[in-house]
Amino acid sequence: MAGHSKWANIQHRKGRQDAARSKLFSKLSKEITVAAKMGDPDPEKNPRLRLAVKAARSQSMPKDVIDRAIKKSQAGDAADYTEIRYEGYGPNGIAVIVECLTDNLNRTASNVRSYFAKFGGNLGTTGSVSFMFDRMGEITYPAGAGDADTVMMAAIEAGAEDVESDEEGHWIYCADTDLSAVADGLEGALGEYDEAKLVWKPQNRTDVDLETAQKLMRLIDTLEDDDDVQTVTANFDVPEEVAAQLA
Repeated sequence: MAGHSKWANIQHRKGRQDAARSKLFSKLSKEITVAAKMGDPDPEKNPRLRLAVKAARSQSMPKDVIDRAIKKSQAGDAADYTEIRYEGYGPNGIAVIVECLTDNLNRTASNVRSYFAKFGGNLGTTGSVSFMFDRMGEITYPAGAGDADTVMMAAIEAGAEDVESDEEGHWIYCADTDLSAVADGLEGALGEYDEAKLVWKPQNRTDVDLETAQKLMRLIDTLEDDDDVQTVTANFDVPEEVAAQLA
């Protein structure tokens, strides 16, 4: 068990503070539509859709917007989105993984490549950096869910593999294929979680200086602002003294 990444904590707070609600809802709606189209439109019969709906509710997305996104998946004119992953290196060789849902692969590839180039990085081929990450399920709880030992015991009982806890909260990790089952088990033991999702968890993180952190933040912010981009993950961390200057 360890403290969570300082950068991840900064990013988490930042997302809650200044994310554009319309853009956030658009990305969540897209995931709901894709999940419903790929499986059953009933969240109780579709684990991916169930998690997507819970993620939307955790961000206070109105029920009618969620229902509309599910219905859109069944419409004959619904956009045909493709899931695609881009991998590359940001400033100072930091590994970056970008996950997208797009209806225009040429547009998305061109945009992502230009963002990397603009901020001192370069786009690589599939597999060029993902070997430095583990694909896992991540369930997030606030600090008030319990002390570290309580959460650890609940996580073990639910079938999780690892827990990271600090004053900000608890991050519970499991095999990607077990995410829905572990999330359900934890919900029974600890109550409703903040978030449950599939992530690319860095095997190791590289501490960065202030200049590199600022460049990476600009790259990540620009990527996340693109409508086709769903998630951005990088294998860096921010030392406390640098985090204080960024906060």
